[in-house]
Amino acid sequence: MSMGEILVILVVAILVLGPDKLPDTIVQIAKILKALKRNIDEAKSSIEKEIRINELKSETKKYQDEFSSVNENIRKKLSFEEFDELKKDILDNKKVDLTFGSSSNPHENLEENAQKEMKEEKNLKTEQISNQSEEKQNV
Repeated sequence: MSMGEILVILVVAILVLGPDKLPDTIVQIAKILKALKRNIDEAKSSIEKEIRINELKSETKKYQDEFSSVNENIRKKLSFEEFDELKKDILDNKKVDLTFGSSSNPHENLEENAQKEMKEEKNLKTEQISNQSEEKQNV
């Protein structure tokens, strides 16, 4: 608005309201404009907070996905490492005792050795699982 337009509005206001009611009207208009400005600022603030919350949610989702993929890669790596260790242990423990002790049936010694190996493997797997669960609890 230009200065001329403001003067025209002021003259019309003085003529319509008169000099008695003009100050009270200006105070009321100022209060209304102040309340309107406060409401607009609150709305802006609320919108900015919502935008920030959405940004944080998307950032959280990104980190959560990244953590999940890293966790999955670690699990896969551990699985392959465990598999390799078990394979190595099995190959190392495959030394079959060909001396048939007091048993008259040679298959009994083989069966006993196989059962021992299975028990050892089971104990090893149980120990590895308990170690993994302890590591997860420590994390």
